[in-house]
Formats: sequence, C-alpha cells, structure tokens
Amino acid sequence: MVNRIIAVKSCKVSFMSYKHLIKRIFSTLLLLPLITISLLASNAWSHGGVSVEDDMCLLRVGPYKAHFTGYQPEVRATQEFCEDIPVVGNAIFVLDFISDDLRIMKTDFRIIKDVNEIGNKAVLEDLGSEEDIEKATIFYKQAALYPRGTVNAEYRFDTEGRYIGILKAIHPDNGREYISVFPFQVGLINYMRYFWVFFMITAVSIAVFVFFLKRHKAAENADAA
Repeated sequence: MVNRIIAVKSCKVSFMSYKHLIKRIFSTLLLLPLITISLLASNAWSHGGVSVEDDMCLLRVGPYKAHFTGYQPEVRATQEFCEDIPVVGNAIFVLDFISDDLRIMKTDFRIIKDVNEIGNKAVLEDLGSEEDIEKATIFYKQAALYPRGTVNAEYRFDTEGRYIGILKAIHPDNGREYISVFPFQVGLINYMRYFWVFFMITAVSIAVFVFFLKRHKAAENADAA
C-alpha cells in the first residue's frame, strides 16, 4: 500500500515536472515570431546601395546618404516600400538627401532592366559599358540640381521582373562621380529568403526542445540519486 502511494506521488511529481517543462519550452518558443520579424527586417532590404538602418531605408551614394522611399498609391495607398515593389503598376520613388553635400551636386536617376539576371548582388562593374547601360535603360531622369534635397521619379512597370536603379551625383568642385546601384524586384516573391528564415526557426525550435529535455532528465536523475 505504501509503495502504491509512493508510486502515485511519484507519477504526480513527474507529471507536474513535465508540465513545467512544457510551459518553459512553450514560453521560449513564443519568442520565435519576434526572431522571425527581426530576421526579415534585417535581411529583406539589403540590395546593393540600399539598406535598412534604425528603421530607415538608406541609399548610399559614395560617402553620402539619402533616405529612399517607394510608393504605389494606386494599389497600396500611402504604404511605403524600401526598394522592392510588390506589384506591377505605377510606382513613385522619393529620395530625400540626408547629406547636405548632395544638394550642390548634379544628380541623375535611371532604371534599367536586369537583362543579365545579375540579381541582388549587382554592382556597377556588372552592368557593362555605358552603351550597355543605355540599351537596358527603361527610365531616365536627367541630371539636375536639387537644392531642396528631394528627388521624385515616377514610372509605370508593366511587367514583373528584376530591375536595377542607378543614382549618379557629380561633385561640382572636382567633377568626381558618386554612383549608387540598387537592384530591386517588381511583382516577385523571393521564396528562398523566407525558406532560410523558417529553416533557422525550425532548427532553433528543435535545439530549444532538446536542451530543456536533456536538462529536465538530468535534474530527474539527480533527484533520483
């Protein structure tokens, strides 16, 4: 009878212990959505000269910086985009100079088709000669001064695909050119980006589960001894 009571108590303790273990694992796994958001935020926007820093979409033009924003008011109202355009249609690009030196430089902006399918790692050297760039150009805003520090460009994308934006600024004193190249997509979803994120989440989930399970069993063995 005594042995039976001890066995029942042992089962209750074991059940409560596993219940506590499950709670700890579950509470830890609840952090994974935050990890997912963090990973997507840090990796989703990092093409060429454009990156996300302190929740701001930045375009680097040599040593200078500009705030980059994309809009599709016809389909997405006032929602802002950092580089990639979600659907085909009219798109507005707005560049706000952060570095005041850009205000005194003549600046031009163009969009070319990624005819060589270079992708998100494209740099200026990948684009070929000036003639190659000219042939691939689908939009060009002529060089001008922007003393107010804002460049606006509007273009209608009729087809899905990969494109490359090129911003060039010329210093008035020495004639030096500063060029920013930023690849982007229109109407495409980069599934591989999400695959790696969810792969990492799955791996972390398994690691967390195994860690707590081993720790729990070690504690049980210690109590039994």
